Amino acid sequence: MKHRKGRVEGEILRELTKIIRKNIRDPRVSDVTFTAVECSNDFSYATVYYSLLTEDEDKQKEAEAGLEKAKGTMRHLLGQSLTMYKVPELIFKRDQSVIYGSKIDRLLADLKKQEQDRQN
Repeated sequence: MKHRKGRVEGEILRELTKIIRKNIRDPRVSDVTFTAVECSNDFSYATVYYSLLTEDEDKQKEAEAGLEKAKGTMRHLLGQSLTMYKVPELIFKRDQSVIYGSKIDRLLADLKKQEQDRQN
């Protein structure tokens, strides 16, 4: 059962990426990248994690609003491309791992700079 869940999650991620690039014309979601999908055990819900290249709070809110507005269209188009009995309800969540990774990179760069300052 776990193998099927992983395959379905991967397929949903691929199809949603195609849909947002080709079918959704909303400029608010143009910078959105889907990073992962997690489905419930009965495939009735799919949590879609997304990231943005910007950390601007206004852009994040606009992207969230754009995704919520496009949710119905995305689910409809997903239903046309998947061969599942029931198309899962989409739940969008911001992927915090990208922000966490950039924070770690910043901290490492600061440590490296401090180390170079000590040596000089």
